[in-house]
Amino acid sequence: MDLSNSTLLTSPDTYVGIYQELSKYNVHLNIFERLWASWYAYMQNDVLATGIMSFVMHEAVYFGRSLPWIIVAKISYFNKYKIQGAKIPTAAEQWDCAKLVLLSHFTVELPQIWLFHPMAKYCGMETGVPFPAWTTMLFHIAVFFVVEDTWHYWAHRAMHWGPLYKSVHKIHHQYSAPFGMAAEYASPIEVMVLGLGTVGAPIAWVLLTGKLHILTMYIWIVLRLFQAIDAHSGYEFPWSLHHFLPFWAGAEHHDVHHERFIGNYSSSFRWWDYVMDTESGPEAAKARRERKAKKEAKKVQ
Repeated sequence: MDLSNSTLLTSPDTYVGIYQELSKYNVHLNIFERLWASWYAYMQNDVLATGIMSFVMHEAVYFGRSLPWIIVAKISYFNKYKIQGAKIPTAAEQWDCAKLVLLSHFTVELPQIWLFHPMAKYCGMETGVPFPAWTTMLFHIAVFFVVEDTWHYWAHRAMHWGPLYKSVHKIHHQYSAPFGMAAEYASPIEVMVLGLGTVGAPIAWVLLTGKLHILTMYIWIVLRLFQAIDAHSGYEFPWSLHHFLPFWAGAEHHDVHHERFIGNYSSSFRWWDYVMDTESGPEAAKARRERKAKKEAKKVQ
């Protein structure tokens, strides 16, 4: 049974009252589905409900995930895990970065987020309850990671073309030793272009298949924010994900990009850089020399 947001209107005028009333007659819904449905019923305006929820979620996740890296930078014990050990971000750098990021969020991203609900509904995205199965959401998110990584690789690589780098991408490279909050420290143009991969993948999917729930997109965006912030953290730990998933990029991969200003253009994975021979760093250079030596040896034979 699919309950659209418009059919969940109930008489109580408080969120708690609506939740209690809705729970009496929708026992088949789990607690998260009831909370979700109650929010839309309480707001009485789907565009407003989605807009507030989306923006609050984005800010809470972005700054909430950045906070641990700010704390880590203050603890000397973790300096041994800093990829560029001598470059610890100062409080002034963190604050300057936060101001530009907040300005971007309120001037560039907020209007887009506010228009998200009508766009999602127009494309056929589901917003009601019940939620889709977790296996369905997992599959969709895996597809989005692959699609976004492809878009990010080519768009990011294009950003390093001379004129685009000077006029657009150079702002993001202000910090040669990145830190978590700097993930979205970029020009408005770059935010929109690279962000198109994050938002465009789900939109393209629902247009092609007709099946996607907005909750799946929320979870995807949260995971993408985690990935972007962690990739900019500047720390390499023994438990970093790429040690267990060799094709995962992570901070070790992206930090080299900021340090050398070239190569390692991918976001989540390493395969596009490997296939296109744009890997950067000492190990990549060594592997490149070894491949070249093997080719030359074969020619001699």
